[in-house]
Amino acid sequence: MTAIGTIAVIGGTGDLGSAIARRLAKAGRTVIVGSRSAESAAEAAERLGFGLTGMNNEDAASAADLIIVSVPFSAQEGTLAAIQPHVQGKIVVDTTVPLVPPRVMRVQLPVEGSAAARAQQLLGEGVTVVSAFHNVAAHKLIKEEDVACDVLVFGDDKAARSKVVALAADCGLRGLHAGALVNSAAAEALTSILIFLNKTYAADGAGIQITGTLTEPAA
Repeated sequence: MTAIGTIAVIGGTGDLGSAIARRLAKAGRTVIVGSRSAESAAEAAERLGFGLTGMNNEDAASAADLIIVSVPFSAQEGTLAAIQPHVQGKIVVDTTVPLVPPRVMRVQLPVEGSAAARAQQLLGEGVTVVSAFHNVAAHKLIKEEDVACDVLVFGDDKAARSKVVALAADCGLRGLHAGALVNSAAAEALTSILIFLNKTYAADGAGIQITGTLTEPAA
């Protein structure tokens, strides 16, 4: 499996994007913060530290070998359209959760079946889409503390999934192969359930952890 080179976090000025970018950079990865505004991206990169740099989304996607997209569902289509010419032949990690305010505690999957399936459709067959990081509390991930949450990683290409599992580990999380991209619907839907649990039980960013003894799959 080839090594992961430069990583771009599109939407890297948002809560989850900033947290992922910071954790990856702290782990020694070369990371670009992407935003619609290059100025905003540069400001966020300077604030987060650890050698991060900032660019507009299109330039960041073009410069990177692997792209993580962390934007609200309402911005997914426009963001993917903007970077689509720059990500052909690359891995795109989609973290999008199809939340439709104000009813964010109800599962509302898109007609494509999942946000990940929608991303693959929008980006085309020349892009390998993997989905992950749906259930992680961003406000915890940005801090210097352990986060009690596993990362379920979905994708039709096992080697691509393995790279994202490794990125989760760099973020201090346990990444787990969770099967084909179509399975992403389960984790995306679970986010609405976690939001409901947070409110109902006054929880501070409930997450998920898979029980049992898991043996690492063969490469």
